[in-house]
Amino acid sequence: MPALPDPVLTFVVPSHEAGQRLDVFLAAQTSLHSRSQLTRRIEQHEVTVDGQPAKPGLRLRLGQVVCFAPPPLRDATDLPQAIPLDILHEDPHLLVVNKPAGMVVHPAPGHPSGTLVNALLYHCGSLPSPPAYHPPKHLADDPEGADPVDDEPSDGAVGLSIGGERRPGIVHRLDQGTSGLLVCAKDEPTLTGLQVQFSAHTIARRYIALVEGVLPAEGTFSTRYGRHPRDRKRFTARSGGKHAITHYRVLERLPGATLVEARLETGRTHQIRVHFSEAGHPLLGDPVYGRLPRLPLLRTATACLGPARQSLHARLLGFVHPILGNTLSFTAPLPADFEQALLTLRQPVAVQTLGRS
Repeated sequence: MPALPDPVLTFVVPSHEAGQRLDVFLAAQTSLHSRSQLTRRIEQHEVTVDGQPAKPGLRLRLGQVVCFAPPPLRDATDLPQAIPLDILHEDPHLLVVNKPAGMVVHPAPGHPSGTLVNALLYHCGSLPSPPAYHPPKHLADDPEGADPVDDEPSDGAVGLSIGGERRPGIVHRLDQGTSGLLVCAKDEPTLTGLQVQFSAHTIARRYIALVEGVLPAEGTFSTRYGRHPRDRKRFTARSGGKHAITHYRVLERLPGATLVEARLETGRTHQIRVHFSEAGHPLLGDPVYGRLPRLPLLRTATACLGPARQSLHARLLGFVHPILGNTLSFTAPLPADFEQALLTLRQPVAVQTLGRS
């Protein structure tokens, strides 16, 4: 499908913006481009002031007309696919998705299709890009008199625009065998704002995991972290130049296993799986860091999870909306396979309780 041209965005400088730099003014008018992107656009003469190319640092005057003609978005090389998505929240800037176990987040060798990115391209790529906003001249100098819904779709529909391509902004990932919540950005400023929060460790993330053995009521893993020295596809908490911190608390004690809630302070690849495994408590069903349980009951519970599905679920995700500024928090219930594994482990407890009554 060929890329469609974006509309020309036209703005009239109001009195309260007079004296503002061109790049700063333009960044405040459109949420689909970061200031650094707009600076490059201005330098490439895609922005005019009163019909003439200008420099990013130009100080604007009252009544000047600023026009921005973005180049057409390039189509993403990945294929849009009509894959059902469990979307908990969507607005013009981002989506929160409950990813099922078994779905890969991003296309890669061995997984060129059927991924979350393919599904998002289909879901968002067919939606219209936001319309250009042309404020009436009698409102150009009266921001409080303007209709606040004129400059963006009221139904939340918006196309994708990340790095000049129609693609989603993947802020963080979940392993193929992990289920749960992911936030995906639709535009560059949202992607950047979420990345800042992840880097600052201000994103609230809670995971539910079913691990082998008995653990203390609560604890923290604070370790080094890096690639495994002998297997580059694996990670280890025993060496490496990075620091990894995982907090946990026990939710339920089960025969041969413990249900825990894990809270990430850092977000390293495979962090929860590695921390529990190297502490002697691997996640049930983990095909990389786990093992075949010795107890028959644990093997039965693991079979409920299916192949290549570790017992890990991203249950809670909370963050500040990078554009709107409000705090968002979402929870996703345990999927059916995880619940079945728990039920399998709980049944002997119920039988023993009945036998003592």
